[in-house]
Amino acid sequence: MVVRTARFLITLSLAAALSAGPPGLTVDYPADRSLFPSDIAPPTLLWHDSTSARSWAIDITFASGDAPIHVRSNGPQPAPGEIDPDCVSTTNELPKVDRSQHSWMPEPATWVLIKRKSTKAPATVTIKGLAAGRIVSTAFIHIRASTDPVGAPIFYRDVPLMPVETSTGTIQPLSPYAVRLVKWRLRDVSQSKSRVVMESLPVCANCHSFSADGRSMGMDLDGLQRNKGRYFLSKVQGDVNVASADVIQWASERGRLDSPIRVGFMSQLSPKGDTVVTTVDTPGSTTSNYYVANFTDYRFLQVFFPTRGRLAWYRGDTGILQSLPGADDPAYVHFGAVWSPDGQSLVFARAPVQDPNPPGQPVARFANDPHELQIQYDLYRIPFNNGQGGRAEPIAGASANGMSNTFPKISPDGRWLVYVQARNGQLLRPDSQLYIVPAKGGMPRRMLCNTARMNSWHSFSPNSRWMVFSSKARSPYTQMYLTHIDDEGNDTPPILIGNATAANRAVNLPEFVNVAPEGLRSIGGPALDYYRLYDRALYLQKAKRYDESAAKWKAVLDIAPEDSDVRRHLGVTLLLAGRRAEALPYLARRQGPDPRESPLARAIRLLESGEEAARVAVSSRPTAEEHYYLALVSLRGKDNGAALIHLREALRLNPDYAEAHQRLAETSDQPAEALPHWLETVRLRPNNAAALRRAAWILATNEKLHNGQEAVALAVRALLLMTTEDSATLDTLAAAYADAHRFDEAISTARRAMQADPASSPIIQRRIDLYQAGRPWRAEQAQWPHPARE
Repeated sequence: MVVRTARFLITLSLAAALSAGPPGLTVDYPADRSLFPSDIAPPTLLWHDSTSARSWAIDITFASGDAPIHVRSNGPQPAPGEIDPDCVSTTNELPKVDRSQHSWMPEPATWVLIKRKSTKAPATVTIKGLAAGRIVSTAFIHIRASTDPVGAPIFYRDVPLMPVETSTGTIQPLSPYAVRLVKWRLRDVSQSKSRVVMESLPVCANCHSFSADGRSMGMDLDGLQRNKGRYFLSKVQGDVNVASADVIQWASERGRLDSPIRVGFMSQLSPKGDTVVTTVDTPGSTTSNYYVANFTDYRFLQVFFPTRGRLAWYRGDTGILQSLPGADDPAYVHFGAVWSPDGQSLVFARAPVQDPNPPGQPVARFANDPHELQIQYDLYRIPFNNGQGGRAEPIAGASANGMSNTFPKISPDGRWLVYVQARNGQLLRPDSQLYIVPAKGGMPRRMLCNTARMNSWHSFSPNSRWMVFSSKARSPYTQMYLTHIDDEGNDTPPILIGNATAANRAVNLPEFVNVAPEGLRSIGGPALDYYRLYDRALYLQKAKRYDESAAKWKAVLDIAPEDSDVRRHLGVTLLLAGRRAEALPYLARRQGPDPRESPLARAIRLLESGEEAARVAVSSRPTAEEHYYLALVSLRGKDNGAALIHLREALRLNPDYAEAHQRLAETSDQPAEALPHWLETVRLRPNNAAALRRAAWILATNEKLHNGQEAVALAVRALLLMTTEDSATLDTLAAAYADAHRFDEAISTARRAMQADPASSPIIQRRIDLYQAGRPWRAEQAQWPHPARE
């Protein structure tokens, strides 16, 4: 029978509340009967008190009869947490602070005493609300400290929630700008903070795993040019050095796999660290094998699951991915495989195959939208048999239950299987719950640690006693929790791992690593430097810092001397820097004594030299970048029509080309055409203040396109990016307030704009006159995008 504990089905905060004496006080955290690791840092107690109490007495008593602990506190509001300014976006919200909540954190020495005195029997924590010397409210909970330490640090991914809505089938929950903000951290639970071990990658690196001894790690890694078929496999030491030879380009017996759709999915390293199992496309598939819907709701920004695919395995001595017989039936999708502790078998999710985008399928607009493609997975076990596979058998209790069963994890002692159950799909499910079942199958149990919203991405500690998982119970910005699992598979209420990242960032994919806390300090090396240098070189090139860019491109070429794309970039940058003799060999169509100028080289030479732009023939397969530079040549020659043609073609080839969006918006003389490109620039470059302001101006002042609420949001964001009071941005914000009929704010903001730039006073005063009359400013088409300044 599935055990259900009602008080944990309501909310995490209310679950802890027990009252005694005068009512009105409820303990939000920790829950009653919580069990803390012996090696965890002090927690923060949280409570609500609806009485007149202004201070609180906190008493901790022990069943052993040891001396109690008495503390007085004014119950300050819990700290809202650090805010990462780079992750503030128009597509998310800052975390909300409950101003009616109170908190207390024991001093480290006090916490050590509490843990030491509560290992054999629970300690009673009583909180009493005081007013005018009287007790006006009381509540108590029981907590214990385990003799089992966590014993290993947690490696996890730390991500911004800055969503982008893309076309069906495109796996892109974050804006391209936000990908660079992803970090990877390590957390020792005995410490109050985590450490960053890897950051600033311009490509997506996601599913990671470690060998049982913690000496090897692997991670799915995107390549450049939309190559989603790479993986790195490295030895773990204090400072991990990922060499170029450690990066694998997935390939099968049919050849290289570098589709723009995810190739290796949820890859998992074997306990010995010598074999990787992953999910790849079914042979002969020509379309996406994943159902994907990206939302602009940052709380649940994506639904994503495979509908076709087979398990494949890789080992260095084979060099290729090979299908695992028994998990390669084209009638089913197979994914999410994890190894048994002895490496002899695998547990994976399976469901009948479906077309991910069947004709007539409505587009899902939010997580668990009934319009989502419906799929329910069952968990299966299959022998690995040195890559020969065998018969896949359903796991009793985790299959044929009318639900979707995914994310299996087996405890290192081999006794327990914990998995996620939801109504549909497998990733970012608001209703996902953790279930435990004997590893060989049996009666499942809903775990006590489940919170009210999303429970997933779990991992066992090396000693099998603790499990870490992620939840959105307290905040849309996902947090990590711990639960203890005893010999009978019983678990305990969730323990928050606080301060894992900034309050407006989320954590996911937590995994215990069997190393000492200092056993993993950083992850770097030439293979990752390649990505960082490439990204920096491209940025410097677009910023017209050509000499600096050329130096970075040369550094990239030192790592990858045969990379023709890098050679071309280096040549372009040298040419733009006026170093033509150096540039020519890199831009030649062929090497030798008579290198010929490419169309792109000619376009840039015309642009750099200032010569009158001539009609330049493009190559037979022009790139988006070639069209972009030809547009710049056309603009130099004052041929806006030709420039727009090239910019539109550049965007057809690369819809995420931010510079082309911005240049097209600047070039167009039609607000209705410019606005979508300004908004795309904002999506791709959320900290582009000029794009934010220009989009806000159109939305605030155009008769047909106006949207005051959105204009205010964009203009406020632009203003936050300014280091000083900027008159044009303040003027734009004032116009946005007026369009939203917030005229008092419009008037005061417009006056700030006048103070910032007194020369603009006559123009802005005319707008203030309108705002005082209760009318928004409406710009004539000929006056846009900003008549006062542009």
